[in-house]
Amino acid sequence: MSADLDLWPIGNCQVSALIDRKGTFIWGCVPRVDGDPLFSALLGGEEPADGYWSIELEDSASIEQSYFRNTAILVSRHTDKAGNAVEVIDFCPRFQHDGRVYRPTAFARIVRPVAGSPRIRVRLRPTCGWGNSCSTQVGGSNHLRFVSGKLALRLSTTAPVGYVEEESLFRVERPLHFFLGPDESFVGDLANTLDRMLSDTVREWQHWVRGLAILPEWQDVVIRSAITLKLCQHEETGAIVAALTSSVPEHANSERNWDYRYCWIRDAYYTVQALNRLGALDVLEGYLGYLRNIVDNARGGHIQPLYGVLGEAVLEEKIAPDLPGYRGMGPVRVGNQAYEQIQHDAYGQIVLCNVHAFIDQRLYRMAGIEDFEALERVGERAWKYHDQPDAGLWELRTRQSVHTYSSAMCWAACDRLAKGAEMLGLSDKASFWADRAEKIRASILDNAWRPETNRMSATFSGDDLDASLIQLLDLRFLSPDDPRFQGTLTAVEEGLRRGSHMLRYATEDDFGLPETAFNVCTFWLIEALWMTGRKDDARALFEEVLTRRTASGLLSEDIDPITGELWGNFPQTYSLVGMINCASLLSIPWSAVR
Repeated sequence: MSADLDLWPIGNCQVSALIDRKGTFIWGCVPRVDGDPLFSALLGGEEPADGYWSIELEDSASIEQSYFRNTAILVSRHTDKAGNAVEVIDFCPRFQHDGRVYRPTAFARIVRPVAGSPRIRVRLRPTCGWGNSCSTQVGGSNHLRFVSGKLALRLSTTAPVGYVEEESLFRVERPLHFFLGPDESFVGDLANTLDRMLSDTVREWQHWVRGLAILPEWQDVVIRSAITLKLCQHEETGAIVAALTSSVPEHANSERNWDYRYCWIRDAYYTVQALNRLGALDVLEGYLGYLRNIVDNARGGHIQPLYGVLGEAVLEEKIAPDLPGYRGMGPVRVGNQAYEQIQHDAYGQIVLCNVHAFIDQRLYRMAGIEDFEALERVGERAWKYHDQPDAGLWELRTRQSVHTYSSAMCWAACDRLAKGAEMLGLSDKASFWADRAEKIRASILDNAWRPETNRMSATFSGDDLDASLIQLLDLRFLSPDDPRFQGTLTAVEEGLRRGSHMLRYATEDDFGLPETAFNVCTFWLIEALWMTGRKDDARALFEEVLTRRTASGLLSEDIDPITGELWGNFPQTYSLVGMINCASLLSIPWSAVR
């Protein structure tokens, strides 16, 4: 199995899987993205015995992989030393059926012989209970059952089930179909049904992509990033997870291994902001429904930085002892202690997501007075805590400060509430929130501006640099021609840029000095370079970063600025957002090519 992050995601917004360059499923959780990993080999050490699903061609010589155009469906062509070949199509069914979206907890594979007399071996070795083997039971002539506790799955197949169970080599002389899903009888002809599911899923994805508003340049980058962001949404509730994986370390043996399979208010804000630019309003509408439930449950009180995909508030962090970790670099964490943290920026991100609904007339459900009143409770929290310490967006675990980024997000909450009030014709409310926004703005400038070093500080108490200061431009807190922003940009670039990559910060945190760059920070820098007139520099840096993508066209959270090796959870929404935003900003318009 591959020992790197050169992986291909598939999914259906209910479940997902990561497939390596050998065509093997090495990560995938059930019954949803934050569940138990059925495929856990990604975190199973150097030579995992279980936790994968491979279809191996005897005497394999080469494997070529690509997605069906504008879909999340992977095709792997395996060729052996004699020229015999098979094509393996991997997908999770997703399409409209009887007026609703059919997205089962299921994985489908179709094997087609394309040359000669190929022989394959199927190894399906799922894990249950975070790394333990599932018990296997032969259920009949056409299926296998995998059982562990409450979890029961069934593999229905047109392949000889005995060969699959025994992992025997056998010749492929006709198309073979595999459907791993709920433990229930498969209704209908398996081959015909999976072929139809495949064509319906292709059509569904291509229809979704056709509705994206993209610009001429870097279309492949934007489309692949958008599809993958869509995979990160749990469509049932609208939650958007930060990544599809847990515990891929930020760099080698760092123990910076975190579970990202939850919905961070901050990460989801950036995701919907990017997809809104492309007109993918279905993701926004789903997420706003999720947010309304979060706000209702808070009842005007504390809002956590993250929640489970069903809105769970408690995400207790534990260690999975039976999984050695990515390349053996544990620990493997389940849950995330950050749910207990105080991070005041969430108030701004909730309002920023929702204010779109007061303006955009394309939405099925536009926001009204009741929504505004609910958001005012969030605004009250932003006003109360805008100058209070928190863990910050980098989620420091052992110390707190008044972070400029968090305070600026609280300003944005009040500023955008004023704009929402204007849209609703509430002039008194507009003045009320605009006054609060102006007071927060004055406080930030008084407490974070450092005239002696000609830059904003990342905290009110020190003279600290971190890349989040660049976001003062995106929030419209400072303009690109403001000398304070220009001085800050110069300081951040000089202090944190390492070649073609940007660090989050260059000071010690809970785990020492960071060794890898944070990909989204580089995209923030590219946007700032463009907006301040350094357009050639911005384009050159963007093109350079794009060369770091995997074969699937994606990025993880982190990158070694020296070797270019990817680290951190994958695929990471921040990084995909950065590619979309920069491509949209830097591209020439359609009028230039018509």
